[in-house]
Amino acid sequence: MLKDHLQQLLATALDGLAESPEAPPSIHVERTRDRAHGDFASNLAMVLAKPLHRKPREIAELLVAALPASAQVARVEIAGPGFINFFLTPEALRGVVAEVLTQGAAYGRSRLGEGRRVQVEFVSANPTGPLHVGHGRGAAYGASVADLLEATGFAVHREYYVNDAGRQMEILAASVWLRYLELCGETLPFPANGYKGDYIFDIGATLHREHGDRLRRAAAELLDGLPPDEPDGGDKELYIDAVVARARALLGSEAWRTVFRAGLDAILGDIRSDLEAFGVTYDEWFSELSLTESGAVDRAIERLRAAGHLYEEGGALWFRSTDFGDEKDRVVVRDNGVKTYFASDIAYHMDKLERGFDRVIDVWGADHHGYVPRVKAALRALGDDPDRLDVLLVQFAVLWRGGEKVQMSTRSGEFVTLRELREEVGNDAARFFYVMRKCEQHLDFDLDLARSQSNENPVYYIQYAHARVCSVFRQLAEKGLAHDRNAGLAALDRLNEAHEEALLVLLSRYPEGVETAALAHEPHQLAHFLQELAAAFHTYYNAHVFLVDDGALRDARLVLIDAVRQVIANGLGLLGVRAPEAM
Repeated sequence: MLKDHLQQLLATALDGLAESPEAPPSIHVERTRDRAHGDFASNLAMVLAKPLHRKPREIAELLVAALPASAQVARVEIAGPGFINFFLTPEALRGVVAEVLTQGAAYGRSRLGEGRRVQVEFVSANPTGPLHVGHGRGAAYGASVADLLEATGFAVHREYYVNDAGRQMEILAASVWLRYLELCGETLPFPANGYKGDYIFDIGATLHREHGDRLRRAAAELLDGLPPDEPDGGDKELYIDAVVARARALLGSEAWRTVFRAGLDAILGDIRSDLEAFGVTYDEWFSELSLTESGAVDRAIERLRAAGHLYEEGGALWFRSTDFGDEKDRVVVRDNGVKTYFASDIAYHMDKLERGFDRVIDVWGADHHGYVPRVKAALRALGDDPDRLDVLLVQFAVLWRGGEKVQMSTRSGEFVTLRELREEVGNDAARFFYVMRKCEQHLDFDLDLARSQSNENPVYYIQYAHARVCSVFRQLAEKGLAHDRNAGLAALDRLNEAHEEALLVLLSRYPEGVETAALAHEPHQLAHFLQELAAAFHTYYNAHVFLVDDGALRDARLVLIDAVRQVIANGLGLLGVRAPEAM
């Protein structure tokens, strides 16, 4: 990268100074906002002012005088209090075309994170129903963050945490069993707090086909002595818990496990296939139940107890998380002896760090923001470094159709699934629209815009730029014209138009943009870059003819737009979006 080259020049100049700081500073070089002030600028002289006890401008003059000659630097100027501004040669910019075409799909990839292992855990929706459009944003965002990190050299492990334990899964199992009983001919009211989606009927029907009446129990046995449900003036939470307890008692452990697994396996299988169709895959599907079965939860609790961070009160076991910055202490074992979800989460994060990841990234819904301090508190109490954990909070997308907001509720079954969204707008629009904004910003997902084939649709606009380049090469073949890539690279000095220079600058920015987006966990930066590149290409396309009679100019323009095509394809690939050759 040009940026790396300039940093190396400054490092060489710094080594050549008669006086230098004991600890060499990190050398910061960035693009200028206005190219009238150069292509790149560095604040190195200001950074050195304090340790060298000299004025920044004096240091800048010494650094500039010590800079090695470079064929890529036309001139260097000192601006303001001591900024060092670099002006690149035309050859430096044109050289990016050969770099792009030589590296192909590898252009923009780097070894920045080489040797560091990162785990990215994302989606991890409870397997109590199909994924809805809210989960889709976490899927698209997490996948793009993982791909960006991998593109910059990190060893990335993608993980889905399967919440296959706990109360919600038991409510799901009970809901499936009640639908199964209906198919057996039993008449009974359905709980107000049960899962009501059509998928529950489907799982119940599968259970009935596979087991017949073997799991049937009389409705009277189930309902006898239960407290009133909400429609009858009771508490829906108490009622559903009573239904679960009665179901477990009537079925026995083996039959209950059969019902439980039927619900879990069906929904988890649906989630897995849905995500794979969305272009989202994982290295591991980690079971919450495995934490209990392996003893990890008990081990985490014992580590906290041994360190003196647990106490008993009201029959429950509490973690003294306020000692570590949390707003209140947290229960890890309830008074009935049942371990809390939080206890499992402590064990899960303990397990993550024990697996040797240098960094752990959790992608959570924004409604979990209050959970972050307690998890970090637990890691600190365990003696682990909480700074190894980054929690990225994603606001759920709000879906709009025909100008009206679509409501979603997993429990009632009234929701738009991710699969329905994909069928309506396609994977490409869904993946791109989900990452167009910062993850913590609200996202209004406009279905009408996502379906449109217009310049207002950003993903269509970018894909159309790629397809247009491909169309130019098809026209070249149809006209019987030859194209010589080497001749084009040799004739790049013929590219003197302002539109051409703008494209060259953008192409040279791409590798820096990938690194910046990866380190900031902000795929929207890449999405915006691709929009800018597509806009610059369309402007160029509309202003100039590519297939001119002048063979050298024609070849030069063709290698330029071919480099644009390659960068668009590379960038879209990191966002999980196709780069079509025709539209």
